[in-house]
Amino acid sequence: MTSNTTCDECGGNMQEGYVLDVAHGGVLPSIWVEGKPESSLWSGLKTKGKNKYLILAYRCERWGF
Repeated sequence: MTSNTTCDECGGNMQEGYVLDVAHGGVLPSIWVEGKPESSLWSGLKTKGKNKYLILAYRCERWGF
């Protein structure tokens, strides 16, 4: 997948980053998991066998959009 590295609002450069999740015992980048959340007694949520993708975020270097 390609991403637009130019701000749609002002034409400035977009800076890549990520959304941070604070987890018990550490910090991790956020991930997107397909489907509805299903509770799990052991891990909190069932994710086995589901597609997972790292969430990337972009912000405009000029004005933060």
